[in-house]
Amino acid sequence: MRVVLQRVSRASVRVDNQLISEIKSGLLVLLGIENADSEEDTEWLIRKIINLRVFNDAEGIMNKSLLESGGGIIVVSQFTLHASTKKGNRPSYIKAAKPEMATPLYEHFIKQLETELGKKVGTGIFGADMKVDLCNDGPVTIVIDSKNRE
Repeated sequence: MRVVLQRVSRASVRVDNQLISEIKSGLLVLLGIENADSEEDTEWLIRKIINLRVFNDAEGIMNKSLLESGGGIIVVSQFTLHASTKKGNRPSYIKAAKPEMATPLYEHFIKQLETELGKKVGTGIFGADMKVDLCNDGPVTIVIDSKNRE
């Protein structure tokens, strides 16, 4: 699994001009699932995401986690995170998991994240054409890949 985390002062997701999710301060997580992913990847990533110290403390130092800050979170599926641009100019998505594999892992990810945070997690609609609006705070943007654990 590959995620792009963005610390935001606000974020929202719309589908067909209908508001699906919205948060104020927190994290927007773009989640890409590949063929080789499993629930082990999910659990490792969730622990990393909720404990990553990217929120400011009273002195303005990034020293607080999502758990400590109490911020919101939206998770949006994004298969294009597994694009290969090695050959030609048209990205290949061969590594991205097909919906029949990706959907259950995505749903498991959301459910486990809600359990760990003890609150509802905002989402998009899996496979839909979504409009994601955000105000990146910092800017703080971090990429994490469960396969190389960085």
